[in-house]
Amino acid sequence: MAETEGGRGIFEENVRRRKRGGEGTGSFISRKALQLVLSECKPRAKIVDICEKGDSYIREQTSSMYKNVIKKIERGVAFPTCLSVNNTVCHYSPLASDETVLREGDILKIDMGCHIDGFIAVVGHTHILRKGPVTGRAADVIVAANTAAEVALRLVKPGKKNHEVTEAIQKVAAAYDCKIVEGFHSHQLKQFVIDGNKVVSSVANPETRVDDAEFEENKVYAIDIVASTGDGKPRLLDERRTTVYKRLVDESYYRLKMKASRFIFSEICQNYSIMPFSARALDEKRATLGLIECVNHELLQPYPVLHVKPGKSYFCFSPISVLPNLILYLIVDNSCL
Repeated sequence: MAETEGGRGIFEENVRRRKRGGEGTGSFISRKALQLVLSECKPRAKIVDICEKGDSYIREQTSSMYKNVIKKIERGVAFPTCLSVNNTVCHYSPLASDETVLREGDILKIDMGCHIDGFIAVVGHTHILRKGPVTGRAADVIVAANTAAEVALRLVKPGKKNHEVTEAIQKVAAAYDCKIVEGFHSHQLKQFVIDGNKVVSSVANPETRVDDAEFEENKVYAIDIVASTGDGKPRLLDERRTTVYKRLVDESYYRLKMKASRFIFSEICQNYSIMPFSARALDEKRATLGLIECVNHELLQPYPVLHVKPGKSYFCFSPISVLPNLILYLIVDNSCL
């Protein structure tokens, strides 16, 4: 950690600590939650049970903090625990009725996050449910994503541009005969904002072009690197599998027509802040219809479950948060290499 010298040094130190998750505790809770989830990933374990344990741990740990302060401090889940298996790329956080279980040899992609007073700490990890070393193309893509993360860590610093990161991670993936998955943007993190306006695109092409941006001192970015041995083009197979949403508080209010929609949206407004949440805690029958109307009228933003062709691709998540002169390795774990 960089030394603090004088007032500016103290200011920078406070910024670093708070943006890791409220006095340095948010990132700690997220890492511990990830360790808990990994310990629960065993053959025949239900995915929904694992996701619920991850979210419950974050809620329990954050609820015990800042109890005696005058000003109410929001804290809790910044991104619900998602456990995406094999050809499912991301955002799989199933409903309570889901009976899907893990099996030996499954490739698991885990992502989750915690916040304290709106300062967000997200983590992600790829884990292969098997004993012994990982070889072949699965090993290639894990090393590709890990190396791309290392390169990104060296490029995300004051004065560098977002497109430099995009170009570099694509070159790294190509060296391992892999591709960076399209459609994944890395966002600047702000207080209570998990997807800021400054963006790093995963792939440089006309369809996913973003505005040029320069990295600035004392800003935080969540760099999401998702690599694949396939074509790098994820697909939405079924909108009904979407369970992760976020309120769009800046949008104009729309008077919902259906009773189920009004009930669900009222429950969401009462129980969730502007952070993404899982629909698992909602009444499942009402949510099935109500969430669709809320999305159609832009009251909620969905995080769709994306897939690739079965048996074609492996994936590796590598989210990291970056501050000037302080690199937070939130997920780099060589245990599966």
